[in-house]
Amino acid sequence: MELSPYVDSLRADLIRAVDATSPEARAYAERLSVALDPAVRMALLEALSHAAAEITQELRSEAVEVRLKGREPQFVVSASPPLAEEAAEHPVDVDDDGDVLARITVRIPEGLKSRAEDMATDLGQSLNTWIVAAIRRATRDRSVRVDLDLGSFPFPPGAPAPPSPPGHGRAGRRIQGWAR
Repeated sequence: MELSPYVDSLRADLIRAVDATSPEARAYAERLSVALDPAVRMALLEALSHAAAEITQELRSEAVEVRLKGREPQFVVSASPPLAEEAAEHPVDVDDDGDVLARITVRIPEGLKSRAEDMATDLGQSLNTWIVAAIRRATRDRSVRVDLDLGSFPFPPGAPAPPSPPGHGRAGRRIQGWAR
C-alpha cells in the first residue's frame, strides 16, 4: 500500500488552509509539512496496524498483518488451521515456560537491524530469538547496567588503551553493557 498519496493529500490540505494568509505563512506551512512527513507516516502505520488487529479478531481462521517493505506497508493475510479443542482451551500463545507471548513492533535504524541480524545468524538463531534473549539478559534478576567512564583511570606508560567500539569518541575510555 502506497502511503505517499495520503501524505501528499494532507500536505496539500495544510497548504490550502494557509493560502489565504501571507506568503510567509505558506512557506512555513510547506516547511512544516515536509518536517511532519515521518510523523504522518508513523501515525498512518499505527492506524493500519490497529485496523489489521481488529480485523484479525473478527476472523475465524485468518490473521491480517501489516508488514513494511522498504518504507511502504503491505497487508499479509495468513490462514491458520481451524480452532481445535486444545486451541480453544489456550486462546493465547505461550512459550515453553508457559509465559504468555506478546507481540510488539519496534522501529530501529536499518544499520542496527543489519548488525543484529548478523549477530543472530552467527549464533544460528532467528532475529526474534536473538532479540528475546537480549531482552531476557538485560532484565534478568540481579542484572546491573554498567556504564563506566575510564577517562580518569591512568593507563600504564606505553600500554595501549582498550579499543573503543566503532563510531564512539575517546578511544577506549568508556565501557557499557549489562553484567551479572
